[in-house]
Amino acid sequence: MKHRIIVLGAGYAGGYAAGQLARRLHADDVEITVVNAEPDFVERMRLHQLAAGQDLRRYALAELFSGTGIRLRPARVTAVDAEQRTVTVTDGEGTDRLDYDTLVYALGSTAADHGVPGVAEHAFPIAGRPAALRLRQRLDDLGGTGTVLVVGGNLTAIEAATEIAESRPGLDVTLATSGELGGWLGPKARRHLLRAFDRFGITVHEHTTIERVEATGAIAADGTTFAADATVWTAGFAVHPIAAASGLRVADTGQILVDRMMRSVSHPDVYAVGDSVHVIGENGRPLPMSCASAGYTAKQAVAAIVGDLTGRKIPKTTLAYVGNHISLGRKDAIFQAVGGDARSKTWALRGRPAARLKAAVLRGAAFGMGHPTFGMPTRRHRLATAPQRSTEAVIA
Repeated sequence: MKHRIIVLGAGYAGGYAAGQLARRLHADDVEITVVNAEPDFVERMRLHQLAAGQDLRRYALAELFSGTGIRLRPARVTAVDAEQRTVTVTDGEGTDRLDYDTLVYALGSTAADHGVPGVAEHAFPIAGRPAALRLRQRLDDLGGTGTVLVVGGNLTAIEAATEIAESRPGLDVTLATSGELGGWLGPKARRHLLRAFDRFGITVHEHTTIERVEATGAIAADGTTFAADATVWTAGFAVHPIAAASGLRVADTGQILVDRMMRSVSHPDVYAVGDSVHVIGENGRPLPMSCASAGYTAKQAVAAIVGDLTGRKIPKTTLAYVGNHISLGRKDAIFQAVGGDARSKTWALRGRPAARLKAAVLRGAAFGMGHPTFGMPTRRHRLATAPQRSTEAVIA
């Protein structure tokens, strides 16, 4: 009987992991199934573009995985039972239960509402493709005029505000953040950011915490009312409670606790990657939810799974976070370098060069998904007679 590997999620982390496992493990020994709610690979880092009205290229997962031997199961994951090694999925035909021997948990994250009343009913998050399309439709309905309130001060908030302002210049865009806009950036990068906001005519309200969202806007903790035809909610991310309910050990954030090899500390046959994992990086801090973290954690998990199943030594992937890349519309951006202490350096790439760099990164991420076997060795390894999960197999 083949060793059954199930990958939950086909985003930047899960899609990459599935393709690499299919390339490196012998097809006679393993059966790889990818479960994903949508039939397409979603470029999450471009969802603010989709919401603003731009059309994105479609990447059908069936085409991306063609020739790899991967089985695609378009379905929504509703439960994981780590003790019984089962995954419950639901699609248009009903509910099914899948058994696994090895599980790669890559369900990612969604928008965090922080318990703020009215977010679910009235706000427009952009953490997923359906949500981004819902916001796009709302902006279309405004007919080129109206007021948009963006709540949040993180990378997604900045990118959403500038993208909407550039793509729909007739809209009045306001951003409300509980902190200082770009306060974590170096001086040069922050000045560039503020100039971009001035150029787009975006009004900024710093140190403003939104306490309630209504159909016609939002209300801050100090009682200030922000009238808005659309309130865009970009106040951070949260993971799905499926992991916590599965029996896996999780952090306070709900992310799965793992060892250095991305194995669950409670169930070593489960590997977590991407936004779903809580792992300490080289700087001694938890890796942030990001595309870069997805790549590092997926690469380490693949190496560990191959090593554990074949008895080969496991290379150690560097878990670094080198900087923040922020789009400011289509022709402007910032790349803020980050040091080992997770603090911004004085150096930052700005303007068109930074925009071109980010475009190249996005193309590279999409290429990696579309060519999961590119650059990999041709040899597929056979499985050992029994899994080997000793951390002594780790090499620097």
